[in-house]
Amino acid sequence: MPRKKKSEKENGQDLQKIAAIREMIANAERTIVSARAMLSQLEGKPMKRSTPKVSSDEEGEIVEGVFDGQVMMGTDGKQYPVPANYASKSKLVEGDMLKLTITPDGSFVYKQIGPVERKRLIGIVSQDDLGNYVVLAEGKAYRVLLASVTYFKAEPADEVTVVVPRDSESVWGAIENLVKKGGAEGFDSENFGKEEDSEEEKDEKIIKSTEDKLGQDGKLESDFIDEWTPELEKLREEASKPAV
Repeated sequence: MPRKKKSEKENGQDLQKIAAIREMIANAERTIVSARAMLSQLEGKPMKRSTPKVSSDEEGEIVEGVFDGQVMMGTDGKQYPVPANYASKSKLVEGDMLKLTITPDGSFVYKQIGPVERKRLIGIVSQDDLGNYVVLAEGKAYRVLLASVTYFKAEPADEVTVVVPRDSESVWGAIENLVKKGGAEGFDSENFGKEEDSEEEKDEKIIKSTEDKLGQDGKLESDFIDEWTPELEKLREEASKPAV
């Protein structure tokens, strides 16, 4: 039997399905490359070198890779610097897939082609022992780019929204918004994440503080001052009387 000729509508639907499948394959390939790059980085092994994709001479050389929080780890095993201003304004996070175009004149042009799933946290800006800026959120310190801190004019103790990977642990985060200036006045980064004392513990501290100030007969130091003040006045009066 001769095959039934498809209508234009059916042909259009088939083309849409083909385009959708191609996009699925491309996304899967980008995910695999990203996962391999992240795994190689964690294992401390050099990534398998591959020939970078090269387009026409007019466009330049193209290399894909994974953003690690500061640089792009290329699929060719090399590290490529990512401008801090671009990373902070684009709110790049660890694991994002990037495409780098190296133009004939040597310029680097980046494009985000495979962003990882994200989650947002609210945290407090602080600085570590080395002076690096971090955002303390949910008991963890996420490093953030200085350019991002400068862009939002954030300072220690400010409250900010930070973007991090949703499904993986990360060292770096990206500041998305400044929530509140000085939102944590008197914030103590050294005790961040520690539970506050319970009411019973607070009462015990008050009792202990009071005991430290008690004298041998159980009186407070302030009681001794109040008790001796009248006696001192009497002694002064006696001393001021003329001798008989």
